[in-house]
Amino acid sequence: MKRDKIIYWVATGLISIMMLMSGGIYLVNTEEVTSVIEGLGFPGFITLPLGIAKLIGVVIILTRRPTRLLEWAYAGFFFDFILAFMAHWHANDGGHDLAAIALVLLMISYFFEKRI
Repeated sequence: MKRDKIIYWVATGLISIMMLMSGGIYLVNTEEVTSVIEGLGFPGFITLPLGIAKLIGVVIILTRRPTRLLEWAYAGFFFDFILAFMAHWHANDGGHDLAAIALVLLMISYFFEKRI
């Protein structure tokens, strides 16, 4: 049981750090991020709402409350990572590696959250 908690918190911590940094960059460097997002084929207006959603998702995952929102936060990050992977793969810019790592860490966090 202790091993499961360690694995959970390491994976969750890494995902949280990644998403806090990403969400913060989305809110601080909005113009730069918008141009990158538009270059990947997405509309630029999603930059601000996506940055806010990432920060809210981190808070929900770290507090693990309320349970229904926890499931939605995991699902939101899952779709975010899948879309990021596919967009970077299609753009052939090498960014898909980080999205794949984030997806694996997210799955580890989710499955070990269920175990503890």
